[in-house]
Amino acid sequence: MSLQTKVMEALKEAMKAKDTIALESLRAIKSAILLAKTEAGATEELSEADEMKLLQKLVKQRKDSAALYAQQGRNDLAEPELAQMAIIEKFLPKQLSEAEVEEAVKGFIAEVGATSAKDMGKVMGVATKALAGKTDSKLISDIVKRLLS
Repeated sequence: MSLQTKVMEALKEAMKAKDTIALESLRAIKSAILLAKTEAGATEELSEADEMKLLQKLVKQRKDSAALYAQQGRNDLAEPELAQMAIIEKFLPKQLSEAEVEEAVKGFIAEVGATSAKDMGKVMGVATKALAGKTDSKLISDIVKRLLS
């Protein structure tokens, strides 16, 4: 079942339950899907990798907004952002823990034969493809930097 179909089903359920935060979140996903489909050079259907990137982008936007609001002492604005983030994350695969990501990155470093920070690009290329949708690329980057330095 495609992401768009899953979102439409969840949207119907949220409407029936009158869950406004879920409605906002699901409408944001639906909007992002439609925008991605109508971009120049876009295909009819989004690939699963594109869907994951889109969802991760939406989660990151919510996380950044919530952090900014919390930093400014506006918890009344941060809480809805975090609630929306939780709803959007339900459509992502289970996220890996930091320890699991570190183990995977160690394997990629050995596979590529990386020895210094100069090889970071090689490791990042392999790691981001293999761990796409399962973790944040910033976490991968931080771990690769730490292990290669």
